[in-house]
Amino acid sequence: MPVGLLALGTYVPSKVLTNEDLASFLDTSDEWITSRTGIKERRIAEINEFAYDLAVKAVEGLLARHGEEALEGVDQVVVATNAPDAFFPNTAALVQNHFGLNAAAYDLLAGCPGWLYALAQATGQVQMGLARKVLVIGAEVLSKITDWRDRSTAVLFGDGAGAAIVGPVPEGFGFRSFVLGADGSGGGALHMGALASSLPGGVRTGRTIYMNGREVFKFAVRVMDTATVEAIEKAGLKKEDISLFVPHQANLRIVDAARARLGLDWERVIVNLHKYGNTSTASIPIALKEALEAGKVHSGDHLLFVSFGAGLTWAAAVHTWYEA
Repeated sequence: MPVGLLALGTYVPSKVLTNEDLASFLDTSDEWITSRTGIKERRIAEINEFAYDLAVKAVEGLLARHGEEALEGVDQVVVATNAPDAFFPNTAALVQNHFGLNAAAYDLLAGCPGWLYALAQATGQVQMGLARKVLVIGAEVLSKITDWRDRSTAVLFGDGAGAAIVGPVPEGFGFRSFVLGADGSGGGALHMGALASSLPGGVRTGRTIYMNGREVFKFAVRVMDTATVEAIEKAGLKKEDISLFVPHQANLRIVDAARARLGLDWERVIVNLHKYGNTSTASIPIALKEALEAGKVHSGDHLLFVSFGAGLTWAAAVHTWYEA
């Protein structure tokens, strides 16, 4: 059974934090941040806005675009997030209750590739007959777990959410491949603590994001290359068949390296990290929605998604777009 994306909605908070704003309290500058990351500004949730709130608004955006009937038949809700409101109840259950869905619900924690991990699970659930349609959300309030005194991480992250409906599509459309991977030996390069004070091996964790930028950069460049090539091959396609590359929006230099290795010109790459920074699980749906609104996606187009993040984890997928 072909399974793919049926509907999409996103939300970003209204508050904008620019590089100049950061330079007012950090030893940094717009030129320093832009040259190293490509980021110019990011959106920041209000004090009383959390992952649940952003997730709900992303679904409301989906309904405004596709109609209330989009949620008919949804019997599972998955929220991929790295900043859940609570360990339990899970954020997905709160969203399920808000929209009155008769659905199972759970959160998924897999770093920035969480949305792609959730799409893979949703696709399998529908193909196996365990779900009719699945509501898959990536929702992040990373600003609440960022150390605003650390310029190496404070300049990177932003808040946002994206929601999609996954369900049956006609033959020849939908997801053609998934590539999922993890290497826990690199966990110390990107982490935030919870209950334990240290990771296996003795790496001590805190209550804000820690990242070894150099190590994560090297890892990202490598897996962005290998995972995308593998996903294209598993889909039975060639690099030149890719209509649009929608990468995780973390660093412009990483995106550029992946683009060059794939032989894609910038017209076939969607980049919006200059406006939003790294929104983790929300970055690909936010970028995809902007591509749709800009008329860059048409029925039958082969879309390539890829992401990397804490774990260390990675994921890639190829999706043939279906427009009803």
